[in-house]
Amino acid sequence: MNSHTLLSSGSTTPTQKTNGSKTPTETPPTEAPPQTAPGEGTISSIRSKFMNELHKVPLAALGFIIVILMLSCCFCICRKFVFKKKKEKKGKEKSGKDGISMLTVKEDSFGQTKCVFQTLNSDTDSKAENKEEGPKEEQKLGKLQFSLDYHFTDGSLIVGIIQAEDLAAMDMSGTSDPYVKLYLLPDKKKKFETKVHRKTLNPTFNEHFTFKVPYSELGGKTLVMTVYDFDRFSKHDAIGDVRVQMNKVDFSQVTEEWRVLQKAEKEEQEKLGDICLSLRYVPTAGKLTVVVLEAKNLKKMDVGGLSDPYVKIHLMQNGKRLKKKKTTIKKHTLNPYYNESFSFEVPSEQIQKVQVVVTVLDYDKIGKNDAIGKVFMGLHSSGTEQRHWADMLANPRRPIAQWHALKPEEDVDAELSKK
Repeated sequence: MNSHTLLSSGSTTPTQKTNGSKTPTETPPTEAPPQTAPGEGTISSIRSKFMNELHKVPLAALGFIIVILMLSCCFCICRKFVFKKKKEKKGKEKSGKDGISMLTVKEDSFGQTKCVFQTLNSDTDSKAENKEEGPKEEQKLGKLQFSLDYHFTDGSLIVGIIQAEDLAAMDMSGTSDPYVKLYLLPDKKKKFETKVHRKTLNPTFNEHFTFKVPYSELGGKTLVMTVYDFDRFSKHDAIGDVRVQMNKVDFSQVTEEWRVLQKAEKEEQEKLGDICLSLRYVPTAGKLTVVVLEAKNLKKMDVGGLSDPYVKIHLMQNGKRLKKKKTTIKKHTLNPYYNESFSFEVPSEQIQKVQVVVTVLDYDKIGKNDAIGKVFMGLHSSGTEQRHWADMLANPRRPIAQWHALKPEEDVDAELSKK
C-alpha cells in the first residue's frame, strides 16, 4: 500500500505541510478522564500511605496509641469543667468581699429596686447606706411629775398629777392640748381624767385623785398615767405614758418624782360581755316592745370574780330621757338569764327619731352601781345595732332577736352626745 492510501484512510499525523505551513490535524473526540479537586488527590495519597504503614505497625503499639488518645481527651474535658468551676468560685469569693453576691441582689430585687442599684455601688456607698439605715433616735415625749400617798386608815391611794414638761407637739401649731388619764391595772374599774390645758407643752395640773384599794390587794396593781392631746373633732392622741408598779413603791412616806414619758401602749378594748335583746314594733298601736333575754361572759366586777348584774333601759329623744325601765338583779353570775319584757308608747311618726339605750350594771349594796357595758339602737346607731333596728322596722308586729357586744359606757355616751 502506498503512502497516499494510508493518509486518506483516516490515520492522523502530528502535522501536515500545506504550502509550506504547519496546520494542526483534527483528532476524533475522545471521552475526557474525570478531573479531581486539587486537594483530594493529596488526601487520598496520604490516607493510603497511612493505611499501608498502619498494617506494618504491631498490635501492641496500636493499643498504646489509642490509650494515649483517650487520656488526652479526658484531660481536656477535666480542664474545661473543673478549672472553670474553681475560677467561678474564686470570683464569688471576691464579690463576697464587696458585701453581696449577684444571687442576693436578684432575690432582694422583688419590690426593692432601690436596693439593687445601691448594692452595685462601691464599698463607700454601702457604708453610707448602712449609716442612713441605722437606728433613729427616739422622739422625746416629755416628762411627768406625780405624787403617791396611801392612807392606811381608810384604804385609799391618793395620786397627785402635778405637772408635765417638754411634751411632744401634736398640733400643727407646734403645741398640744394636754390632759392626763389615770387608772389601775389589771381591773381598770375606775378611770380619772385631769382638766384639759390649752395650747401648752408645759401644763401645771395640781389635781389629786383617790382610788379605794385594800392594802392587801395594792401590791398586785400597776398605776397607768397617760398624757393625751385633746382634739374636739377626732380621737384624742396619746403623747406618752408612765407606769408605776405598786409593789415597788415605799408607802411609809409620800412619794413625789419625775418620770420620762414612754411610748403609750395601744389600749386594748377589754371584753365586757354580750347581751341578747328582742325588739318588736306595732305601728298601728304605736307600741315598742323590748325584751331583755339574757347576757353572757360579763366582765367580773366583784372581788370574788363574779357580778350581780341587772339591765336598765332608757327611751331617749333629742338627748332627753323619756322613759326608764330596769330588770331584776341576778346574784353572783356572769351569765344571767332574764326574759323580761318592757313596753313603750311611741307613735309611728316618732319611731324614726327615738333611741333605746341599754346599760348592764353591777349592783352594789354599799357604793354606786358600776356600769359593765352599754349599747344603743335607733337614731344615729351603727353596726349591728343599726341593722337590728332596721330589721325591726322592716318586719312590723314581728319580734326580732339579736346579740350585741357591750361597749364602754363613756364611749357610748360620747356617741350619744355628738348627735
